[in-house]
Amino acid sequence: MPEAPWRIDTDPDPVACADLLASAFAREPAVSWICGDSASARTHWFRNTLRTHARLAGARRTALVGPDGRLLAAAVLTPPGATPSAGARALWAARTLRHSGPRALGRTLRYLGATEGGAPPGAWTLEFIGVRPALTGRGAGRALLDHVLATSPAPYLTTADPSNVPLYHHFGFATLCETRLGPLTITAMAPFRSRGG
Repeated sequence: MPEAPWRIDTDPDPVACADLLASAFAREPAVSWICGDSASARTHWFRNTLRTHARLAGARRTALVGPDGRLLAAAVLTPPGATPSAGARALWAARTLRHSGPRALGRTLRYLGATEGGAPPGAWTLEFIGVRPALTGRGAGRALLDHVLATSPAPYLTTADPSNVPLYHHFGFATLCETRLGPLTITAMAPFRSRGG
């Protein structure tokens, strides 16, 4: 059997993950609504968000890494009930305001307010999963999501990209609810059955 063109890294660098996700989410509706068309605002937003996330007890980052050591895809998961401290939230807000602007700060807070509390009790949250754009449709995202679902408790997620909903249905997720926020329709999803059971 041929060797896979990638390997799993369960502790990738947060900045490398942020940069990959900023590229992967360039046209994603929620991130576009939050950051606009600015690649700089989007990159700073992801770096700041993942820097804060990395300090959460039990937080996970997982990546597919190519033979050359470059990240090909990345996923970010939050354990049940984990939230940044008040100080960490304040630092995140100040950095977001400074580097991504008031629009990004305000819209992120609105998005979080609209989606907070939707996770089933005890559920992990799949915050982000993204693939280097040049690899879209080549199996990297599927391989990473398969790994995440096989090694993590069934995660809850939200997506504002309607094209993601059928994909997640294929992976065993069910729609819990839809929430309107500005131009977005945010779909909350969780596995409707346990994998392997």
